[in-house]
Amino acid sequence: MTDLTNTELQVELTAVEVRLVRTPVSTPVRTSFGIMHDRPTLLVRVTDASGVQGYGEVWCNFPVCGAEHRAKLVETEVGPRIIGQEFPEPQTCYAAMNAKLHILRLQTGEPGPIAQAIAGVDIAIWDMVAKRAGLPLYKLLGAETDRIPAYASGINPVGVLDTVTRARKAGHRNFKLKVGFGDQTDRTNVSALAADLRPGEGFMLDANQGWSPDQAAEALRWIEGYKPRWIEEPMPVDTDITVWDALKAGTAVPIAGGENFLTRAEYDRVTDGKWLDFVQPDIAKWGGFSECLPVARSLVRAGLTYCPHSLGGGIALAASAHLLAAAGGAGLLECDANENDFRDEVFAPDLQEGWVTLPDLPGLGVNETALERQFA
Repeated sequence: MTDLTNTELQVELTAVEVRLVRTPVSTPVRTSFGIMHDRPTLLVRVTDASGVQGYGEVWCNFPVCGAEHRAKLVETEVGPRIIGQEFPEPQTCYAAMNAKLHILRLQTGEPGPIAQAIAGVDIAIWDMVAKRAGLPLYKLLGAETDRIPAYASGINPVGVLDTVTRARKAGHRNFKLKVGFGDQTDRTNVSALAADLRPGEGFMLDANQGWSPDQAAEALRWIEGYKPRWIEEPMPVDTDITVWDALKAGTAVPIAGGENFLTRAEYDRVTDGKWLDFVQPDIAKWGGFSECLPVARSLVRAGLTYCPHSLGGGIALAASAHLLAAAGGAGLLECDANENDFRDEVFAPDLQEGWVTLPDLPGLGVNETALERQFA
């Protein structure tokens, strides 16, 4: 991490604000467990005592009513616990948010939404600190490069090749297809995508926890012949570790997951046991920069591949890009290929031949004019 003085890292917030943006789409986004009929983006804006502001994003895709609930969590529970307090650096503020909300997590049984609310605030704080220092966030975090590889994600089970064609024209060379929609649909789509690939291109698959262990093992037997880069969340994430070990031992297909972990211990267990090949924390879902960066670097040191999960708005995508650049390793940036006009207005990656170049602008380098309109 770039050396900064205590004053430059200090956090003293005077305001924590939220705004929910729902962007209409012409084609719903489908997963094995649900459908998004619009694209929700839950924005966070923090202001420090010097007047500098930072922007964050809270994961809020599911359930449909969940975005409004998370907005209230930030507004009524997270913000009031840190406004007016002094912290020596963002990590201390992150730890304080977790400590102050520990009992509420237990009382409500809502560790996920609370973790997501904290993550969004943490992202905003790091954006603020980097802007105050006059540095792109990836540079403040010690990144050695501003170029990272990327892939097109969220490819629906209908119109697969049309989506791939659009993503290819946009500059992508790797594509992730959603599976878990029945054996015949999955086989047809995987076969079509594999046959459509051009030299130098690759693909991944994402089951979104849609298979039982037996179904996953059966599917991987025919999937193996297509040689995808990975299969993501082929079983429910709470499946016993011995079953994950058995699935991994029985297939040559690399296994990815981690977007739905809720504790540092779960990532440490992967680092120790290496039962996943690609590990995918979602910075807007858990941890923010304060937790996800040390986790990502630990994964890379252990010989695993850190690939940030992101299927939200422009702030989440930009934050994931900065985090990946700072973490190092051979991971790819997940870029949602589905329609989302507001995401594209906030952050449209500079994508060329499958690589993203990060902007040399303070903080996250996003379109703050578009964000400021939402808080006007």
